[in-house]
Order: sequence, then C-alpha cells, then structure tokens
Amino acid sequence: MRRLDGPHPELPPCPPPRAGGGKGSSGGGKSAEKPPCNIDGIARTELRLPQGAVPAPLYALGAIASVQVGATVARNLFAFLGPTGTVFLRVAFGAGILLAIARPRRPRFDARQWRAIVLFGLVIAGMNLCFYQAIARIPLGVAVTIEFIVPLGVAIVSSRRVLDFAWAAMAATGVALLSFSGGAVTTLGLLFALGAAAGWASYIVLSQRVGRLVPGPDGLAFALAVGGLALLPFGIAGAGGRLLHVRNLALGLVVAILSSAIPFSLEFAALRRLSRQVFGILMSLEPAMGAAAGFLFLGQRLSLRDAIAIGLVMVASAGATRSAPAPAATDVP
Repeated sequence: MRRLDGPHPELPPCPPPRAGGGKGSSGGGKSAEKPPCNIDGIARTELRLPQGAVPAPLYALGAIASVQVGATVARNLFAFLGPTGTVFLRVAFGAGILLAIARPRRPRFDARQWRAIVLFGLVIAGMNLCFYQAIARIPLGVAVTIEFIVPLGVAIVSSRRVLDFAWAAMAATGVALLSFSGGAVTTLGLLFALGAAAGWASYIVLSQRVGRLVPGPDGLAFALAVGGLALLPFGIAGAGGRLLHVRNLALGLVVAILSSAIPFSLEFAALRRLSRQVFGILMSLEPAMGAAAGFLFLGQRLSLRDAIAIGLVMVASAGATRSAPAPAATDVP
C-alpha cells in the first residue's frame, strides 16, 4: 500500500497548483504560483527536469511501480520480522524521512489539533498494519485490488463524460476479475484488505482535516510519529531483537523510501501535469502493477483470468489518458 500509506492524491492538505490564468505563464512573465509542499504536505522534492522531458503519465506510473516494488521488498522482509515488525519499521522510517524534510518547529498545537493529529496517526498505523497482514495471506495483486475500491470510486464519481464512465467501467471489470481469481485467497486475508480499504477512506477524510487545522507538513509529520509509536509494541512483540539487525533495518529503510518518499515526489509531479480525473483513472493500473510485481518478485503466478483483468485495466487507463482533454498550461519546473 502506498502513501504511508494511502491515497493522498484525492484530498491534499496543501493548496493545489493553480491551473492557469491570473499571473500564470500566459502573461506578465511571472511563473504560475507553486505550492511549497506536495499533495501530502511534504516539502516539494521532485526532480527538476526540463519541461516536456518526461511524459506526464510516466510520473504516475513510476509512483505506482515504486509502491508495488516496495511492497514486494516488505513481503520478503516478513520472513525475518513478520508483518508487524516490518510495518513498524516502514512507518517509523517514513516518519523520520518526513521529519527530516519538513524540519517542523517545536509544536504548539491546541487540544483540537492534537486530537486530529493523534487520530490521523492511529488511522495510518491501522491502515498499514491491515495491508501488511493482508499481503502476508493473499497475493499482492488481490490485496491491492480490494484496497483499490476507494480511489476507483473517486475516479467514477468525479467523471462528467460518458466516455470516461466507459473507461471506468472497463477498469472496474478488470478489478472485479482480479478480485475473484480464487487460488491462494483466504477469508482472513480479504478481511484485512477490506480493513486497509476502510483505513484508506478514513485517511482521505482525516488528511484533509489535519491539513486545514495544521498548515504545512507538520501535521502529517507528527501523525506519522504517532503512528510509529502506536506500532512499536506490535513491532517488538512480532520481531523482538531482530528489529535491530543491520540487514533488517536497511531493508526497512528501503521499504520506506520506495513506498513513501519516491511516490510522494512522483505523484506530485504527475498532479501538476494531469487532471485529477485522469490521474485517478491512471491509478487503476495499481492492481495490475501489484499483480505483476507479485509475479516477478514473489513468484505469485497469474492465471488467464488475471491476465485478462490486467489487460482490461491497462486498456482503460490508456483510453482515459488519450481521450482526456489537455490540462491547463502551468509553469512546471
């Protein structure tokens, strides 16, 4: 799962970039206003590439690939730390990375702000814990597919054109086929995946609330720290002293970088170049990418039904990208 995890693309705490007009690139010689932080309140860290050097959809696809590869690294770490030890290192290192980037000042929050931050942190902890427990029991592609119910719904609800509904319906068909592929799918694994999906929905709502109450990245930084503290007893119970082994610490840091730092930056870059609707439908590739990563790195074999489902999702995403109107021009670094 992503975004420390979760779906930050839909409701970012930071103001989105202006889509043109005013003091944009069309007049006055001034650059369009750029937000100081990305879609989750993190300081902008995307690579500064020449405008047009990378096709916009590749930023989103790169973010998806990074998240899923991070999940396979985490899955391999289960043999040494178990899901609980692994998720603790992932969230703890994620908090450390964000705190290093945000460099928040000494917190002076009131009771309402602290309540929102603590609740947000607990949701982050529970969401990640459920997802890692799910991929310990069911194939990665299936877990990602079940968790994907929320963002797919956002993409459909935000659509206003008949053709977009057609692409969304095709993607939904692929997701449904992938969900009921059978094989090594257990009821407990599906329940954990549904718990992760519920956590993702809560994450969207709470990230917006924390973003309003605590400007900038400080709210998310401290929420992640709360999440890490909440997972500490689970991590110790599940892995004990193995948490301090250098190899396990190094792999935990790799998981945090692949699942959080890199996707945050790439998704922010994608959202500056794509409409939110197109970005949301592009995210429909996530179940397919999860299934592919599981096959390549974890040996989770794909059935013919899985291959058909992946094909449907890819065609839907490509069709949505081709038929979508070009986003308004902005000054992109």
